Amino acid sequence: MAESADAARLVDLASPIGRLGAGEILDRFVSWSSARGLVPYPAQEEAFLELLAGKHVVLATPTGSGKSLVATLLHFKAMCEGRRSFYTSPVKALVSEKFFALCADFGPENVGMLTGDASINSGAPIICCTAEVLANMALRQGTALDAPFVVMDEFHFYSDPQRGVAWQVPLLVLPGTTFLLMSATLGDTREIRRDLEARSGRAVALVASDERPVPLDFSYCETPLHETVEALLEAGKAPIYVVSFTQREAAELAKEVRSGLDARPR
Repeated sequence: MAESADAARLVDLASPIGRLGAGEILDRFVSWSSARGLVPYPAQEEAFLELLAGKHVVLATPTGSGKSLVATLLHFKAMCEGRRSFYTSPVKALVSEKFFALCADFGPENVGMLTGDASINSGAPIICCTAEVLANMALRQGTALDAPFVVMDEFHFYSDPQRGVAWQVPLLVLPGTTFLLMSATLGDTREIRRDLEARSGRAVALVASDERPVPLDFSYCETPLHETVEALLEAGKAPIYVVSFTQREAAELAKEVRSGLDARPR
């Protein structure tokens, strides 16, 4: 290879397309991740092996257990095979965050984003989109849709009365797709796994763990939001996510935080 694993992007390690076996794909990916200080946990290793064996995977592990690294492995496998992959989530902010993360790993020329508001590099081999976008594509194109590999993040939305259909449709109409279904809050998925196996003709592996490699730290406070954010920034606890349930509320909170931070003594 022209570049070492600690210097190369994943797209560089994927060449030559179509000539890497599962073992070599795994070796290159683990070398790349280890060079960045990301040594796989047991659940991640298990998921790697199941995906490389061609199985669907339901990944039910806690927040902070590295599900994103497993998703990156699936994108890398797809690129090694010269095939397309999708990442979906329920929230545009998560889609955008994943888009920039994948651009850093695979190069911006290889990553696109599709939401209800934006279309960027829509012909890229890796597409980040909301679940509804993929569901609409699947409904329009059916098995003609070029989606050999799909990562569905926050898969617990499958049971949501209003939005669950967006997670259900691809499983129903894309039998040739390999799915990675991820969530920290999944219940019993036996029926879903049985149905997916019957429709696709391929095994579905459940990779589940209660181990939380990154400890959960929480506290309660009654200080104004901008003061709380400032304290977290000073403590080095960034990035910080503030959850809002509407765009209007998010905009108002952003304005409040910005005003509070701008008004603090210099």
